[in-house]
Amino acid sequence: MRKYLAALGAVALPVAMMLTASNPPAVTEASWARGTYASGNFGTVTIPAPTLNGQCTYNPGVLGLGAYVRIFWLPPSGYTLSQAEVQASTSGLGSALAPLTGYNLSINTTGSAAAGYVTDVPTNLLGGLLGLGTELQIAIVIRDPATSWTSKAASVASNAGLIAGLGGNCRNLPPGT
Repeated sequence: MRKYLAALGAVALPVAMMLTASNPPAVTEASWARGTYASGNFGTVTIPAPTLNGQCTYNPGVLGLGAYVRIFWLPPSGYTLSQAEVQASTSGLGSALAPLTGYNLSINTTGSAAAGYVTDVPTNLLGGLLGLGTELQIAIVIRDPATSWTSKAASVASNAGLIAGLGGNCRNLPPGT
């Protein structure tokens, strides 16, 4: 019997190897390599900054009441007032800017995108009446509606002076400040 099993194994093993080699498993739908490729690219969005086209002014109002800063600016080509945002910081130059809460840019701005805009930004009562030498940084940025990214700022710095706007001033800051 042993000889019979040995002979059967000697014949069956080569036959099994031949069948396996000549009839590989079927190809499946899920393959690890594809013959087609996809391509793509990526980039960055740079939103151009508005520019200041005149010297800003500080208007003290009457005894500091109704004080405001007037800013003369142009939006970048292809952008309008509706894409602009006013930001401010009362913590001095270089501190974080934040959108002015409750401030409506379109109501406080005259002009056009082609000729330039004039925007009046009221200063708060403390800065207008008491002054105390506080400096207010005001920036205008362009916000892209599709991405919510903002441009670099066109900024001015205003000082309310000591008391009731005496000695108050405004100056344009270098681009990107």
